[in-house]
Amino acid sequence: MTAINEVGDLTIEGDVGVLTLNSPPVNALSAPVRTAINDGIKAAIDNPAVKAIVLICDGKTFIAGADITEFGKAPSGPSLFDAQAMIENAPKPVIAAIHGTALGGGLEVALTCHYRVAVPSAKCGLPEVNLGLLPGAGGTQRLPRIVGAQKAVEMVTVGTHVGAKACKEMGLVDELVEEGKLREGAIAFANKIVAEKRPLKKVRDLNDKVEADRGHPEIFANFRKANARKFRGFLAPEYNIQCIEAAVNLPFDDGIKVEQKLFRELVTGTQSAAQRHVFFAERQVWKLPDVPADTPTIPVARVGVIGAGTMGGGISMNFLNAGIPVTIVETKQEALDRGIATIRKNYENTAKKGRLTQDDVEKRMALLTGTLALEDLADSDLVIEAVFENMEIKKDIFGKLDRIVKQGAILATNTSALNIDEIATAVKRPEAVIGLHFFSPANVMRLLEVVRADKTSKPVIATSMQIAKKIGKIAALVGVCPGFVGNRILAQRQREAQKLILEGAMPWDVDRVLYDFGFPMGPFAMSDLAGLDIGWSKEKSTGSTIREVLCEMDRRGQKTGSGFYDYDENRNAKPSPVVEKIILDFAAKQGINRRTISDQEILERCVYPMINEGAKILEEGKAIRASDIDIVWINGYGWPVYRGGPMFYGDTVGLDKVLAKMKEFQAQMGDDFKPSALLEKLVAEGKKFQSL
Repeated sequence: MTAINEVGDLTIEGDVGVLTLNSPPVNALSAPVRTAINDGIKAAIDNPAVKAIVLICDGKTFIAGADITEFGKAPSGPSLFDAQAMIENAPKPVIAAIHGTALGGGLEVALTCHYRVAVPSAKCGLPEVNLGLLPGAGGTQRLPRIVGAQKAVEMVTVGTHVGAKACKEMGLVDELVEEGKLREGAIAFANKIVAEKRPLKKVRDLNDKVEADRGHPEIFANFRKANARKFRGFLAPEYNIQCIEAAVNLPFDDGIKVEQKLFRELVTGTQSAAQRHVFFAERQVWKLPDVPADTPTIPVARVGVIGAGTMGGGISMNFLNAGIPVTIVETKQEALDRGIATIRKNYENTAKKGRLTQDDVEKRMALLTGTLALEDLADSDLVIEAVFENMEIKKDIFGKLDRIVKQGAILATNTSALNIDEIATAVKRPEAVIGLHFFSPANVMRLLEVVRADKTSKPVIATSMQIAKKIGKIAALVGVCPGFVGNRILAQRQREAQKLILEGAMPWDVDRVLYDFGFPMGPFAMSDLAGLDIGWSKEKSTGSTIREVLCEMDRRGQKTGSGFYDYDENRNAKPSPVVEKIILDFAAKQGINRRTISDQEILERCVYPMINEGAKILEEGKAIRASDIDIVWINGYGWPVYRGGPMFYGDTVGLDKVLAKMKEFQAQMGDDFKPSALLEKLVAEGKKFQSL
């Protein structure tokens, strides 16, 4: 064995040189790994005893991609292109031996090898699009030469991980070898290549597939049209498509130039910076500074849910999906039956789409027990209350749970805004009380705000975070304050949206600006979708807001065919002359002189107060990190990923600009815009939220 460097060694087995990389945890293409490839292949070429070369990795995976911690830093060691050229131009066959995942740069390295073998459990993919990038080491030029343009655009724009069997069928892998015997299988394949005197197959020289696709621009036009909604606002999918077009229409070297130009634009742009920020933030959010990783957790074998309505049913489904039995409690049999029937219907609809088998449906439903008796929750390890947002009702329930549920269990509330410290006063074990704020629909939305109260114990926090991961959520630990993190920031946007439509904008103006910014829909379209009458009471209504006026007219949103918008039979929205008149009359009665409001003002007034409120939340210690706030807003409120979350967006715009505009608005419109002390401090020190 010859050590190449600290992460690579070369061994000679008969006529085959085996270059092994070992750079835990995922053999990312760091400078030492690139050096090992470059120098190891050269050493094997220079060794006259070697007739073929196998490139293999130790550990749990083949090369899983670039080392993104190197992005933006000065390059060191051989470039990835240098290492690839050493492989591709080798006068001896080089075989990539793949296990685990060959992703991004890992697959791009494998594509410069003359042959590829893999174990059946391996997966290959080019997922750079998820970081706002495109494969920048020839991936967009080599992939379509093997799999064709249609399959290539699908793979690079979605970042799909393709199983080894499918890779073999499309020609991406030349041979499957027995699971657990990759090294032996790869060496045997290498010997066969030598014995059969097979040619050195350079993927860059394969032109049959791209020539067949040339002259068929509809491949790309149809793909763009089919995915327009999904790709809206993102640059990377379009740039990936343009690279595959270049592979089809240009010689290889010219296609590489297109790939490099577009890669540089993306890697230096704000969208990729935002998406890389989110990538790291999603990993950081699980790290709790004052809750050590070795904090003991509470085994959760059975869950109780109180309330079988929309939230309770959706919450229950998360646990049933994870194989955890759930007892769901209601006060009336009719409500219980309806809730359980809705859960079954949801599962059966999923089965009809082919995402579950009927057997899966029955297994999940078998884990669900309905009851009218709180006493049936006695043995639950975790109980989640999901009833009406009323403090007295919640305290009454928690008082009863305190007497019924076994000691050591977690008592959680799904409240979206109420004071959990006050709820905890209803029990003799406040350390067991925590907020688990699911977002609607709870079985779909990825975010879970885990809300620690003053007396919540560390094992309860640690268990809540652990169970969130088990049920497929991304959890952010936040503190108790009105609206917690997400809804507290949302209130800033909602206030300004309501003021803007009285001052001169229309609901569809505000919605258009926020939709164009990247949100799935604006605040008024969202209100119509949810129902304007949520929390509205006909008996108590005084017509003191536009919303109350609309509800009194039975314009309660999509479900009644009209709200802020008018809807046709397919629920397509169009601006409403009725609403326009209501707003004009309402403003006149309040003595408001309406004016023309620019799109820029709409955006700044809706978004900058959100950033400012996030700063206040950080000041008060109600969120651990600025990036946690970004995770809440991306996963719970549809903030566009390519803008990185409100706090990252503030850094992108420039906190000095945000502060200046907040001061300007404060002078014009009052203390709703008063800048936070933290925002003032960061600007004074020339720092960003990301530096905290």
